[in-house]
Amino acid sequence: MSNALTRLLAEREWLLLDGATGTNLFAAGLMSGEAPELWNVDAPDKIRALHNGFIEAGSDLILTNSFGGSRYRLKLHEAQKRVHELNKAAAEIARECADAAGRAVIVAGSVGPTGEILEPVGALSHADAVDAFSEQIAALMEGGADVIWAETISSVEEFNAVAEAAAAHDAPLCSTLSFDTAGRTMMGVTSHDFAALASGMARAPLAFGANCGTGAPDLLRTVMGITEAAPEAVVIAKANAGIPSYVDGHIHYDGTPELMADYACLARDAGARLIGGCCGSLPAHIAAMRAALEATPRGARPGLDEIRSRIGEFTSAGDGTGEGAATEGRRARRGRRRA
Repeated sequence: MSNALTRLLAEREWLLLDGATGTNLFAAGLMSGEAPELWNVDAPDKIRALHNGFIEAGSDLILTNSFGGSRYRLKLHEAQKRVHELNKAAAEIARECADAAGRAVIVAGSVGPTGEILEPVGALSHADAVDAFSEQIAALMEGGADVIWAETISSVEEFNAVAEAAAAHDAPLCSTLSFDTAGRTMMGVTSHDFAALASGMARAPLAFGANCGTGAPDLLRTVMGITEAAPEAVVIAKANAGIPSYVDGHIHYDGTPELMADYACLARDAGARLIGGCCGSLPAHIAAMRAALEATPRGARPGLDEIRSRIGEFTSAGDGTGEGAATEGRRARRGRRRA
């Protein structure tokens, strides 16, 4: 499938994604409990400033302000009948900023989880989930999104639903799961599970990987698992800027631009080609990541000890695949066989 993202990937070894949406909008005045998507209509200049800040920092791809734009999430704000309006506006604002950048910038239509649990564990049916995602995706594509970017998904069932909805609209799909419980998603999916599922689909995503979670070291370990299980895939790494803490009434992330620059190079060396930041990532982090990726030659695939020493400890002993520090062990065994 030819589209703006695959064409740019054909020219570049890696692409730099943007950083956090919520973190930056809270700094711009968004109140806790307020739906960011409402600002696409009520405060569009603040959304333009968000996108332009990341474009100026060097992002090659920006996510629309539509993470919570499904009918189920908007219902919490009595805005479930505004799905088309708010998502279309989100894509139009991002498209305007991308087109004014003076270089190629991809607009990715952000689609977050519904917030519901799908059958058979929960009450939301597959058909209803597909219908909700389809409604959102149609508006994002109409507003000018180049690709759909399903992020922070936790279950196989929800991933399958969003993939079906994207396919129904012939929309290119990228997707990330959030691995935040000892290397697994909230619903128990491991990096190897996701790699097998995504790469084995009849219509595989253009790119897939991990976002958010518990910090850059854990996310890198997950990326190592994905690239090991699906070495030909275009893999996404979008880590939080450190670990959050509550300071003076605000959530603060402790990851410095220097740490995120180091993480970006490690992610590239681990096999990721789409690299960005998630919660806590400011334009300063993205600018440091760009500078580091451009200035630092590609290195060897890192080991887990190198990740620990450079950007910090993992939050769990295992990577979720059932073998503890599985990636490190398999990598060492492969090295012995080659020798």
